Amino acid sequence: MLTRLPYTLLWIFALPLVLLRLLWRARRQPAYLRHVGERFGRYRMRAPVGVIWVHAVSVGETRAAEPLVRALLAQWPEHSVLITHMTPTGRDTSKALFRDEPRVLRAYLPYDLGCFAHAFLRHFRPLFGVIMETELWPNLLAACKRRRVPVMLANARLSERSARRYARLPVLTALTLKALGAIGAQTAADAARLTQLGARRVTVTGNIKFDIVPPQPMLALGAMMRAHIGARPVVLAASTREGEEALLLDAFARHAPDDALLLLVPRHPQRFDEGAALAGARRLALQRRSANVAIAPHTRVLLGDSMGEMFAYYAAADVALLGGSWLPFGGQNLIEACAVGTPVVIGPHTFNFQAVAEDAVRTGAALRADDVEAGMRCALDLLADPAHREAASAAGKAFATTHQGATARSIAILANLRNGAVRE
Repeated sequence: MLTRLPYTLLWIFALPLVLLRLLWRARRQPAYLRHVGERFGRYRMRAPVGVIWVHAVSVGETRAAEPLVRALLAQWPEHSVLITHMTPTGRDTSKALFRDEPRVLRAYLPYDLGCFAHAFLRHFRPLFGVIMETELWPNLLAACKRRRVPVMLANARLSERSARRYARLPVLTALTLKALGAIGAQTAADAARLTQLGARRVTVTGNIKFDIVPPQPMLALGAMMRAHIGARPVVLAASTREGEEALLLDAFARHAPDDALLLLVPRHPQRFDEGAALAGARRLALQRRSANVAIAPHTRVLLGDSMGEMFAYYAAADVALLGGSWLPFGGQNLIEACAVGTPVVIGPHTFNFQAVAEDAVRTGAALRADDVEAGMRCALDLLADPAHREAASAAGKAFATTHQGATARSIAILANLRNGAVRE
């Protein structure tokens, strides 16, 4: 408790600022003002008996959790799965992924103060918990340990940059990691960094994202989008982050042939309008995916202004430029593109997915470029070289298939965790 005291006091003092930030974000995304009570451990929904809790902070973690959630539902058919989030987009993504599954519930995870964490655990009474990737909440995990709720950190990844950050608070970090009942790391390097920080019971399970199967409805939707586009070559700018759209639009305007179409999909929905404005400022004729109509011959940019359709966008494209990798955001998940067989070009900034990116480049499943200009030229070269494009597509599919199995390994760990208490 004393170890966590400065951290707890910091949370108490920062809480007014956190609320102001919530209000600020609601200016652009009003959904942040919905379900506010849940962020303080107050829930209106009735909790069913026998809840399995999965925490997926936002969109990427929620998509990554899909195969694990489906496996949990199959492994324990008598129980429900509660998915907690921190962002409205994460919550909306889980609604889209599990819209036909009544046993999947969703809520916000409360802020990390002990009183809120205990209120959350008292309300839902989870049998065990799964936290996706690298969401370490000291007070929450301490509350879970006190209430004997075993928790696994699944699909865990920890970059060198993040490890250095955690190492600045070695005692608190080690205490938090030791509160976990098990850790399933994506790679041996992730496992080594976690162990060095004080983690125990670490197993290399692989990356659960490889187990995501492209849904047939999304592939059908992609075919419909492609029919609306016609025979034109399509370059997808996938999950772009702030500042990247302008660079990609400029490079496309400079280098792309007149018949090429840029399918621009910003990662966050509050920036759809900004993407449209950027294209307009460059006098690039634009249509929106939400209009759901045939693409006019003079249209140069199709704005992907929808959520939960990333597989469809990949299926509709000839080649993809991966967002988050052109400016220092750390990259995005390229596995979805590989699974669909869409050749993918990545930029220099992939530290959040370092092992996957390096393996993909080494096997020919992805191409790396030094900057946006080089990346756009690389994508356009692929458009002009069907043989190279087909080889990259086949390499991507093989890469995605070869690395599957992390979900089954994680379920085996969770079954053992469910059957026994957390060991000290």
